[in-house]
Order: sequence, then C-alpha cells, then structure tokens
Amino acid sequence: MKQAQSRAATVWLTGLSGAGKSSIAEALARRLQADGRPVAVLDGDLLRHGLNRDLGFTPEDRRENIRRTAEVARLMNAAGLSVIAALISPHRADRAMAATIIGDTHFIEVHVSTQLAVCEARDPKGLYARARAGQIAQFTGVCAPYEAPLAPAMTLDTQHQALEDSAGQLYRRLLVHATLL
Repeated sequence: MKQAQSRAATVWLTGLSGAGKSSIAEALARRLQADGRPVAVLDGDLLRHGLNRDLGFTPEDRRENIRRTAEVARLMNAAGLSVIAALISPHRADRAMAATIIGDTHFIEVHVSTQLAVCEARDPKGLYARARAGQIAQFTGVCAPYEAPLAPAMTLDTQHQALEDSAGQLYRRLLVHATLL
C-alpha cells in the first residue's frame, strides 16, 4: 500500500546506447506496477518516433529532446505518476536542465555505466557499426561525447551485472530510501 510520505519522482537513467537503460526501465516498471505503484516509462527511442520525431542529433536537438521529456515527466509527477526516463542524455548540462524542470527533489539520476566496448559488442540495433562506417553522424561514444554524471544517486554496471539484477538493485534502493513509493 502507498505510504503517506510517498511522492511521485522521476528516475532518469543515463548511459551509452546499448548500456541497458530501456531494459532496466521496463524491468523496474514491472516490479513497481506489481506493487501497485503508478509508474510510466519514457524511453528515448520511442519518444523519437512520436513526440520528438522532428528532432535530430545536433547538440541543440538533443537538448530539446531532453527538455521535452523532462516537461512530460514533470507533468506526470504532478499528476502523481512516477516516471522512469531512459535516455542517453549525453551532456551534464542537459541533465541538470532536466533536474531543474522536474525539480531537484523529484529527479533521481542513475548512471547505467557500461564500457563503450561492451555496448558496442551488444549493439542491438547495429548503430555503432553504422556510426563507425560514417553512416551516422553525432553518434554518442563514437563521434560525439558522453559526459558521465559526476554524482549520480546510483551507478549500475551492466557489464558485470545482468540487467534484471541491475533493475532489482535499483528497486531495492528506491524502496529503502522510500523515494519512488
């Protein structure tokens, strides 16, 4: 049952493509929903097929992608729905902007820290291979930088831990700290 001190929050998963952000987000959402907690997932790839389909991958477009996603998360939080946002969000300044929009007390930054070589080996969509072949410009980790968070609320290393285990670790941490309840 939902506790009185509970509040809606946004868990912002950031990391390279292929790190496991979307898989962790979906697994975490399933666990929270099984507990009867209202939660939604905002997946960067899916948002780019709808709400953000008019955006490319320039630094300005990436910033706008994050701004729009943060605005949606803020509205969902205000309605009592917690959010798990899974976006590469490569720049610290853009994640700081998202935290400001959502509200620092409702924003939980989680770094899905997986080495580039591991993400590239996974390459579920063939994006790294296409970027290395020069077919994708501004691809984070190959021809565009990724700035890891300096002080995330939590770091998950999917190189050494299964995605489901990472989701479980995050779930337990949120329960212990009564953050997303």
